[in-house]
Amino acid sequence: QVQLVESGGGLVQPGGSLRLSCAASGSTFSRYAINWYRQAPGKERELVAAITSVGVSTNYADSVKGRFTISRDNAKNTVTLQMNSLKPEDTAVYYCNAYRVLGGYQYDYWGQGAQVTVSS
Repeated sequence: QVQLVESGGGLVQPGGSLRLSCAASGSTFSRYAINWYRQAPGKERELVAAITSVGVSTNYADSVKGRFTISRDNAKNTVTLQMNSLKPEDTAVYYCNAYRVLGGYQYDYWGQGAQVTVSS
């Protein structure tokens, strides 16, 4: 079992930066890939960034490449999403997701979400 808590959301002007953090409980955190999703009003949830369990590999949506950076610290059970050059279209609720497949079973945990609003 993994519990996830996001923090760091808020209101920022276009061109500004925010850092989202995802704090996890559970001793097996380092065995999970971590994804950041977002969902804007009236839109489907979309994958924004992903990082493998040991942090070797990352992946980004085309819309955020070069602006967002995902990283993790397994010793502290945290994952961070650094968001720079924010645009109004980045406004959404951002969710942290922990994912793992073990023995044919899929383990999938979600945080409660953090609101990010980009507006002047």
